[in-house]
Amino acid sequence: MKKIGLMLVIVLVSIFMVTGCGKKEYLTGKINVEIEVENYGTIAVELDADEAPITVTNFVNLVEDGFYDGLTFHRIIDGFMIQGGDPNGDGTGGSSRTIKGEFASNGVDNSIDHVRGVISMARSSLPNSASSQFFIVQQDSPHLNGEYAAFGHVTSGMEIIDAICSDVQVEDTNGTVLPENQPVITAIKVVE
Repeated sequence: MKKIGLMLVIVLVSIFMVTGCGKKEYLTGKINVEIEVENYGTIAVELDADEAPITVTNFVNLVEDGFYDGLTFHRIIDGFMIQGGDPNGDGTGGSSRTIKGEFASNGVDNSIDHVRGVISMARSSLPNSASSQFFIVQQDSPHLNGEYAAFGHVTSGMEIIDAICSDVQVEDTNGTVLPENQPVITAIKVVE
């Protein structure tokens, strides 16, 4: 009986350590990041953890791990958006984790509209499939509202987005960019 009690305590302590009593720690408030793009400059972005805490926390964790450093913008559609954050560089990759999609059609209230300069999470047709890929809207795209997790906006550097959209050669109407033409994300950093 004593062994069973001890085993029960060990199991409960293990569960507590793994789950933290079920409490999830998410960031809150505004967080500023800088996206450095080779040969283009720096895009400053303010993330809104109050509107999209899961998304912002995931993004910041990846930034702090250096996940995005050296990745590229692999999909570019002039008049729409630029997309990056795929370790495969072709739209098929992500990090080791997927997150809940914070948007209306997935049951989450998120008031950030997809207007020029908004950063949002890319995903597959599955609502909770976002991982590391993100996009920055070049022109207002209201058809994305309620369908994708917008989580911040560009505060400076939209001219860089415009230049990338204008300069980079794409292969098709879906914005596919050959690996050798993909703009490189030198680094993404959290700034004070």
